[in-house]
This record gives sequence, C-alpha cells and structure tokens, in this order.
Amino acid sequence: MAQATLGIDFGTSNTAAGIAAADRPWLIELEPGETTLPTAVFFEVSPARMRIGRSATRGLIQGDEGRFMRALKSLLGTPLLHEQRRLGGERLAFSTIIARFLAELKTRAEAQTRMTFTHALSGRPVHFHSADPARDAQAEKDLRACYLEAGFEDVTFMYEPEAALRASPPKAGVGLVVDIGGGTSDFTAFVQEDGCAPRILASHGVRLGGTDFDRQISLDHVMPLLGRGSEIRNSMGGGTLPAPQRLFNDLATWQMIPFLYTRETRRKAEDLLQHAVEPDKLARLVATLEDETGHELAFATEAGKIQANSQQDARIDLKVLERGLSAPLEDMQHCLAPPVASIQACARETLAQAEIDPAAVNRLVLVGGSSLLGAVQQSLQALCPDAEVETQNAMTAVADGLALSAQAAFG
Repeated sequence: MAQATLGIDFGTSNTAAGIAAADRPWLIELEPGETTLPTAVFFEVSPARMRIGRSATRGLIQGDEGRFMRALKSLLGTPLLHEQRRLGGERLAFSTIIARFLAELKTRAEAQTRMTFTHALSGRPVHFHSADPARDAQAEKDLRACYLEAGFEDVTFMYEPEAALRASPPKAGVGLVVDIGGGTSDFTAFVQEDGCAPRILASHGVRLGGTDFDRQISLDHVMPLLGRGSEIRNSMGGGTLPAPQRLFNDLATWQMIPFLYTRETRRKAEDLLQHAVEPDKLARLVATLEDETGHELAFATEAGKIQANSQQDARIDLKVLERGLSAPLEDMQHCLAPPVASIQACARETLAQAEIDPAAVNRLVLVGGSSLLGAVQQSLQALCPDAEVETQNAMTAVADGLALSAQAAFG
C-alpha cells in the first residue's frame, strides 16, 4: 500500500480525518456513511473491549455495562492525563486511551483508503491552556506522544483556525476566522488580495468552548435540581451552610464526570442527603452517582442548548433523573453572557495583535458548531459591524484544511 500523511482534526467533541485528492479535500468515512466521529470511548465489560464514536454513545444510551468517556482532549497537559483507571480488565492511563482512539482512527482510515499512513498532520488549538504556558507546551508534547503510541512515525501540528482558512473560498478582504470547538476558541486574523493566498497576521486563542457553554447551562439550570445552592444542616451544631460547590462543578464538566464514580464521592453525597434541608434534590444527586448517569445529564444539557438556539420555549429533558422532569431554557443568552464576552474579548485581542481595526474587518469566517449560536454571532457582529458572516463550511473547514495541507506536511 502507498504511504501517506493523514490529516486529523482530533477534537474535544468530534474527530475527522482526510487526505487531498485532485487538490480537493476528501474526508474519510470513519463510520458507515459518516465522516465525523464523536470523540468518545466506551469500555464494555462483557466482552471486554473499547468501543469508540457512535458505538460508544450507543453503549451509554442503551445502558450497556461499562464506562463512558468524552472530552479526553481536555486532559492534555494536566496530571490527570497520566492517572490510571481499571477499564476493560486493564489499568490504563488516559494518555493510552487517547492513543488507542487514534490507533483505531488510523486503522479505519487505512482500511477505507488502502493506504499506509506513517505520518499525521494534526490540528491543534492555538492554546491548549491559555492561562498556563507550561501546561500549554506540555499538552502538545502529550498529544505527540499519543500519536507515536498510536503507531504514527511522526506528527506535525497546525493551528486549527489556520487550517480552516486553508479550506475557505478565496475572497479579497480583511478577515477573522473564529473557530469555537468543544474545549477552546481560536482566532486567526488575515488579509487576502485578489488572486493571492491569504496572509496570516495573528493567531490567538482561549481555553473556552462548547463544553464550557454546556457546563454553565448545567450549573444554572440542571444542578440546582440536584441540590446546588441548597442548604445543608450543620451536623456539629445549629444553622445551615450551602452545599459544597466542587461536586456540582465536576458533575457539570464533561471530562470530570468519570472521576466522580468513586465510593468516597458517593459517601459525601449520602452525607449531604442525610443533613439536607431539601432532601428530594439531594436524593437525585445520590441516584446520579449511584447509577452513573452523569453523562446522560450532560447529553440532555447539550441537546437543550441546541434546541434553545432555534426556539424560545426550549427545555432540558431530565427524564433520566425523574419522569416528567425538565428545566426551561428561555434565558440561555443571559446564561451564556460571561463566556460569550470572553470570546469577544479574545477576538478583539487577536485583531489588536494583527494591528487591525475591528471596523475594517469585512469577513467573519465562523467554524465549529458553537460558532453558530445566536449569542456568539451577535457578539462577533457587534465587534465587527461591517463584516459579512461566512458559515458555509462551519462543520468541516478544519478537517478540510488539514486534508489539503497533509500532502505537503512532511515535504
């Protein structure tokens, strides 16, 4: 089989891979009829095996015995990446789980193309950890090690918004690529003249993305139904105190959910229930931990967010907690105001680094599912009022750009 470089958009929520054919991007079917793969794994108990993508999600939804994980990319650069858990009859570090996911991706791509992929061109955020340079540098080292463990001989990295720009239709103007992924938001400012390739002026990013939107919605609308903000009686005397925030914060965070299914955490929740002023709410928390349904709550929150972007009477369906239970979401724009403001601030900083006046921007290239949220678009259009919004390749631009660039990645 021919040897080649595989372009890989390894995302927090979804992953895609592709190559160039006749100078056009060709995304590979990683599952039948699908060119995107949920970045999710499910360790099934019997038979002991690791399932990925939609098969992993089905294992969770169908209630198969096992352990579901998502948003593993967010662990890169942190000590948690090298913590081990007993999964599928083995003790595995999360770095090895990522490597096995990438190895399965490689196997499927080779089976579909009849090529051998010795090298990878991988997308990466401008900053994995925007507030911690040491962790930011470590994250790329961690991801490189995962690719090598997966069987690739080498890997080159490309900023994701710059890859998206590579796949955008040529058009003269001053532009800003806004790529809002599951875990990060990334920006590239550029200028393009007629008949010329775009010239990149600055790239910048912040560790904030779609999963952070889900987290904020969950904290504001779902976690109060499990006891967040409830009063707990003081077991050593009179009075009450608010329920500790840490447990609810972790339960609302995709990548932290698997760490909550421990005897110690369940014992803490049961103690809170014993002293709760609102025991019905804390009973839901205890049941969620006992039944390990934290990810079901996260999926329900994500579905509510998507619904609320297109209708005013959206609700989060929480039947996994209790039959008929739901939470209204009519104030989502207000709920997401803080993270949206952070995204606008980072976009403004990118333009400042490029020495571009926001009023001079006439192209806003939006990439990633969360870039299509109404609150995000309104904020960006307020920053760049004269810009035309481009969304035609929002879901595939990064993968397409990596596919186009893969053939030249290793010379």
